[in-house]
Parts: sequence; C-alpha cells; structure tokens
Amino acid sequence: MKKTVLYDSHLKANAKMVDFAGFMMPVIYTSISEEHMYVREKAGMFDVSHMGEFYVKGKEAEKFVDNIFTNDVLSMNENQVLYGMMCYPTGGVVDDLLVYKINRESFIMIVNASNIDKDFEWATKNNSFDCTLTNESDKISEIALQGPLAEKILNPLTDFELTNLSFFTFAYIKINGKDVLVSRTGYTGEDGFEIYGDHDVIVKIWDELLEAGKDDIMPCGLGCRDTLRFEVALPLYGNELSKDITPIEAGLSFAVKLEAGDFIGKDVLVAQKLNKTTRRIVGLKLLDKGIIRHGYKVYHGDTLVGEVTTGYKSPSTGETVAMAMIDRPYDKLRTELTVDVRGKRKNVVVRNKKFYQKSYKN
Repeated sequence: MKKTVLYDSHLKANAKMVDFAGFMMPVIYTSISEEHMYVREKAGMFDVSHMGEFYVKGKEAEKFVDNIFTNDVLSMNENQVLYGMMCYPTGGVVDDLLVYKINRESFIMIVNASNIDKDFEWATKNNSFDCTLTNESDKISEIALQGPLAEKILNPLTDFELTNLSFFTFAYIKINGKDVLVSRTGYTGEDGFEIYGDHDVIVKIWDELLEAGKDDIMPCGLGCRDTLRFEVALPLYGNELSKDITPIEAGLSFAVKLEAGDFIGKDVLVAQKLNKTTRRIVGLKLLDKGIIRHGYKVYHGDTLVGEVTTGYKSPSTGETVAMAMIDRPYDKLRTELTVDVRGKRKNVVVRNKKFYQKSYKN
C-alpha cells in the first residue's frame, strides 16, 4: 500500500484512511456533508498526490499527444489545459485526463491514480513519434484547493496575481518562495487551483494554506470529492466512463473534437455522433424515500433499461439523485422509471444530470 507525503498530516487531523487505487487516502475528516459544504461556501483542500503525471518531450510531442487524445491539441496555446480522453479503437475509454501544454515540444498528461500503469503502457505502445514519454508520478505531489475563497486564501502567499490565471490555464509560480506549478481547473464545480511540486514543498504548503485560511478552509477527503463532482455531472472513471462506455455515450462530446485531426477511436465516435448512440447517461430523481447507488438496475415496467453509475443524496440540494446509463428511448426528460433498491422498486424520473450550477471563474 502506497502512502502520499501528506499521510502523517491526515493522521494528525484524525482522517479516516482507506485504500484507494493502491494508496492510503483520507476519505473523511469530520463528515462528508460538512466538508462538501465548506467547498461550496468557503474552501476545502484535497490531497491528490495519488494522481499520475506523464511528461512528453521532443520534436513530435504535439503530434503524439494529438494522436492519442480526443481534444484538439493542435489549437492549444502555451500554458493552456485541455480535458479529454484516450480511447481504444472501439471508442471505449482508456482514461479521461488533463493535458497541459508547456510548448509544442513539451506536455504534461495528468491521469487517474487507478489507471497510471495501464495508461502509461497504452501511451508507450502508441508512441511511434519522435518524442520521449516518462512517468513522473512518484516524483510529484499535488494539492487541490477548491471553493469560492480559494483565490483569496492562496493569492497573498504567491509572487503571482492569481486573478490573471484564467480558467483551464497554468503558470509556474512561487508560493512562499517555493517553486510550484499552479493550474485553475477543478473537479468540484467551484473555482480553485491545483498545486504541483516536490514532495517536501507540498507538505509545507499544505500546512501554510491551513494556517493562512484559518476558519475559511478545512482539509477534505475523497468522500466529498465524489459528491462534489457528482453534483455538477463530472464523470468518474469506472462509473460514467470505462472501456465499455464511449465519450459520446457519457455526454462528453465537448471534449471530443471530431472535426480536428485523427485520434485513436475517432471513426467509431464519428459514427456514434452521426447515427446517435443506443444509450446515454442521464440524470434521475428519486420520487420515493431511500438512496440509489452505483450498480442498481433501472427498469421501465419489467424491462431492464439501464444501470445507475453514481447516486447520492445531494448535500447542496437535499434531493436524492443519480446519474444512470439508460437505453433509448427511455432516456427522455420526465420519463418515469423504477430502480431496484435491494429487491424493492423505487420510483424515479429522468431529469437533467447537472444537479448543481457550476461556479467556475470565467
């Protein structure tokens, strides 16, 4: 079992630790609902050092990334970040990831912790270009500072005016004199920053941010990270995306640039876009009492028509809602369905899958 450099910090804060993707990670400090609302109303800080970082360098680095990534790499500006997927030839997803462009010959790929080895093997296998691909995951730690007060807390500690860091861009800056990479993307639906640095640097910055934020910041675990991303319909690999689910089925066409260059799996996604998929991920609202969870079966009458990918009682709205993969034509808004909850059928209705309004910086 791996431990991040912040492991001792989590124990001191009385975090409940669990195995996640082979790492001992904090799932909760106080309660999921309290941590969740701190991020929505103030600021929360996450240890995301378990994420993977691949560096791509060389004359054809841009061509290589463009070939394995669904978004339009060739149109990227320097210091820009793009979200997208690596796909199999079948159109199914190897992983969803962020690509950071330093310049045409230098990129960073941020991948999911559970997929690091698989992703690196896949990317290496498909690298026939004049560039080198290295897995730097064990050398880098990362903090995610999220919430409406994130900029106010972080800005006084930097040598950079964070109001100038726009959404989905990054910069190399100093925090209290320490060199780090800071981006502004977020996986919570709130404004916020990702801070990448050497292990010892991240440990110090974690403590410094908690001190600087005082009553406006709290450490947060993986539990509320999941409820936060779920409320704004951001996908989790293994739930809303997998080798058997394409980006088009998942409703992520915005990150698939079919009119741009070629990438692995493009022909399948073009056909799905043209002919429509036979299923897609939608939102569900529970009309009865209870909770609906990942893996629960969805029915129209006695016909099995889908499966829940993620379900929670939304801390921000109080509603019990879910995202689910539903067969057409049962995916239409206001369609009444049922979900099998431990042998009992619960009534649900199809609704928009964005359960909470995002509050990103424009």
